[in-house]
Amino acid sequence: MSEASATHDAVILGGGLAGLCLALQLRGEFPDLDVVVLERQRHPLPPAAHKVGESTVDIGAHYFRDTLGLRDYLKREQIFKFGLRYFFSDGCADLGQATELGLSEAFPAPSYQLDRGLFETFLGEEALRRGVDFRPGSVVRQFEVGVDGAPHSVRYADADAREHHLQARWLLDASGRAALLRRRFELTRDDGHHVNAAWFRLGARLAIDDWCEGTAWRARCRPPERWRSTNHLCGPGYWVWLIPLASGAHSVGIVADAAMHPLEEYRDFDRALAWLARQQPQVAQEVERHRDTLLDFRFLRGYSHGCRQMFSADRWALTGEAGAFLDPFYSPGSDFIALANTYICELIRADRASQPLAARVRLSERLYQSFYDSMLAIFRGQYPLFGNPQVMASKIVWDQAFYWGVLCQLVFQRRLVDTALFAELGPALAEAQRLNERVQALFRDWHAAATSERPSVMLDQRRLDWFRALNEGMHDSLDDAGVRVRLKANLALLHEVAGAIAALAGRDGAPVDGLPVCSGPAPGLFDLAPVEGAVSAA
Repeated sequence: MSEASATHDAVILGGGLAGLCLALQLRGEFPDLDVVVLERQRHPLPPAAHKVGESTVDIGAHYFRDTLGLRDYLKREQIFKFGLRYFFSDGCADLGQATELGLSEAFPAPSYQLDRGLFETFLGEEALRRGVDFRPGSVVRQFEVGVDGAPHSVRYADADAREHHLQARWLLDASGRAALLRRRFELTRDDGHHVNAAWFRLGARLAIDDWCEGTAWRARCRPPERWRSTNHLCGPGYWVWLIPLASGAHSVGIVADAAMHPLEEYRDFDRALAWLARQQPQVAQEVERHRDTLLDFRFLRGYSHGCRQMFSADRWALTGEAGAFLDPFYSPGSDFIALANTYICELIRADRASQPLAARVRLSERLYQSFYDSMLAIFRGQYPLFGNPQVMASKIVWDQAFYWGVLCQLVFQRRLVDTALFAELGPALAEAQRLNERVQALFRDWHAAATSERPSVMLDQRRLDWFRALNEGMHDSLDDAGVRVRLKANLALLHEVAGAIAALAGRDGAPVDGLPVCSGPAPGLFDLAPVEGAVSAA
């Protein structure tokens, strides 16, 4: 049979992180599935100077490690991350004088820093080993979307400029910012979160643990390896990331509210360095020392966008940045890849069983969009708070607890398509989403009334027993009843935490926009006692 007349089970447009992971997941779940991946870039990819999205958190790490079976590779070739770490250090020439929020010792649930060039090169090789028809150097020229059961068609040019024609039962768009299907169907949605970013890689390790004099600051972390964290250096309306890469390079990024810090102030390397000298002078000093190792520089205006439709009963779907993209502050990019890819696999499973797709598509769409909207509330309108350690210490703990307590449980217990569970707990989960929105509004009000005092202490998240227990219990193996018990307990805990936040904000004794009341002082929920016994900013 000629290629022009063959109909493949699935053609994936784009062989970056989202597309190659989808191909591996499809082959893992359906070993006989005929999957073709068309990727514009040739392989192998250059290390370091390639793409952002280097930091993973719990769902993405679980997806790569357990769902795709890459545990040994990640342990051997990438960097084990020392959590997410935050410095409230605007204008600070010495990080030792800033408020630090993070872990003194890593939590047990592993996550990773990914050198995207090395990782995607490996994913391409692994896809070929597992029987995926991976075609790097392929440029999509034209595609047609079939309707009412008709196959989709794709025309592309290979690495030697030869033209090819494919047909596919499923057309899966993982084309990143090219967004082939999203643009074709005009699905882009302004999500109201208006932020810009610029980033670059240096061919040198930024040894953040050596930036401060004396041993006491280093000794706050065990081992003293802050460099392995995703380090956030925060100020009003912005944050700067420092992410180490396995190739020995370091990724540096600036992410800022468009109204507070216009992109024009940092849209090339020299301007970015000058901007850093004003906002984060110690980072600027270290970057200047290594500027001769500069590998690349890129920027992106208005990176956050929603998507009106991710899945279709006409057997097409979107994943990764080809669909929706939120914000990198908590590194959720690979999380949403995991969610979209899992829903795509479930739709293909139903199609292979000759089951109707329309109802399943509607459920997948509703659930995916609800997860997106829950996370959007965490970011939209919140960047002005980022320089306030008093408010942000509680916000970051709340955001993480909401993530671990609800979404992580649904993913790790494989309940993303459990219709019976959502029918039973749907009202409680919807109430948790509304509670999150009220708490985010409280953070804004608290910031408007609070000082931005910045004591030079480290606030250790490991000292929150309930917070540590949430992390340690994420990977418990639970039966059907156990999942329900765990989710109900976590939802009750979130209401208690919301009441504690209201108390910390000086609002105990009276309800605030429907928040639970916590009478008296917060009952140990936010006892973020600082290392070395200084007064807590939380």
